[in-house]
Amino acid sequence: MNKKIGIIELEINMVRLIAVVERDLKKLKRNPVVLAMSIIMPILYLFIMGNSFQGKLQSLPLVVVNQDSGPYSRRVMENLRSIEAGLKTLIILNTTQDEKDAIDGVRKGRYKAGLIIPPDFSKRIDLKRRPEVGLFLDNTDGISSETLRGAVTGALNSINSDYVSIRERTDQIFLRDVNLYRKVDYYQSLVPGVVIMAIFLTVFTTGAFNLVMDRFLGIDECYLLTPLSKSDIVAGLIISGSSITLMIAVLIFSVGLIMTGIPFSLEIGQFASLLVTIILTILSLLSLMFVILGRAKHPRIVGALAGFLNVILFFPSGAIYPIASFPQWLKTFSKINPEAYAVHALKSILFKGANLGSILTDVAFLSVFTIVMMTTAITIFKRTL
Repeated sequence: MNKKIGIIELEINMVRLIAVVERDLKKLKRNPVVLAMSIIMPILYLFIMGNSFQGKLQSLPLVVVNQDSGPYSRRVMENLRSIEAGLKTLIILNTTQDEKDAIDGVRKGRYKAGLIIPPDFSKRIDLKRRPEVGLFLDNTDGISSETLRGAVTGALNSINSDYVSIRERTDQIFLRDVNLYRKVDYYQSLVPGVVIMAIFLTVFTTGAFNLVMDRFLGIDECYLLTPLSKSDIVAGLIISGSSITLMIAVLIFSVGLIMTGIPFSLEIGQFASLLVTIILTILSLLSLMFVILGRAKHPRIVGALAGFLNVILFFPSGAIYPIASFPQWLKTFSKINPEAYAVHALKSILFKGANLGSILTDVAFLSVFTIVMMTTAITIFKRTL
């Protein structure tokens, strides 16, 4: 008898849960613009960011005033031309022989830097009298100026090097580098972050956001007339939000692979690892949003928090810049940031062929974070006016 009662109670609870899920999904179906933006914005981010940054700087305009006709100045120019043709870091412009015009051009933004080679450059090298050149940098753009400084320094340092076409010198230390994984360009490295961004955007338009809108419109008062418990409401909204977010995340992931040309194995282990990571990321962020917005009553609060939370969660996640280069306080924050673990897991799966065992730390953190946040969300949820 007790067993039958338990089964009946379980069936009733499932009916309640499914009712909340079904209602929430129908609401999303009536608002396709929000879902479309959750899909379009991450794809635009991938397209624009991937083509704007390109991982390394290229085509930086450098004006050169070469006042020396000796062999060493010609070798410097040859080295710079090699960089221009090979790495394409800079574009050499010989538009003037006047130092003042070159420096004014840098000041006015026509060039990123100006290189002045004085008339006695080659002579000083032959006499070993400390030859000098002048490099005038637009240091308001720190990244560009340091890149050009490195390129010009390399060209100057190699003017005394002899080119050996076939044989390597036996008295010279030779570094032979080995890549452990296939080459990953900057465009491809953005894909994990784009998937996480798509999850974040969709999470903000489902789950807790729908609850806030219900409160704003007064619809949530209907919950008080039903036997729905706090667990039924929170779990139902999280399940409905998870189903929509999962579909969008998989779609963005597939589009990202096609756009960037990342090879992806369909092995069961890799696919399972990917799916587990995405699902846990969705659940952790949805639960976190319920903790933050569980008692909010106006949609403006959601709008105000959206940009703020995106900044503090996405940028310190390692999606754009390596966590190892962060200051110590930001590294500490990354240790409790769920998006940092999600990005690390996705990068390991995509670029290192990692399986579930290799990302166990990430999976464990996301699982614990989800349980803690979901428990907190149910505890603080208010089922009263």
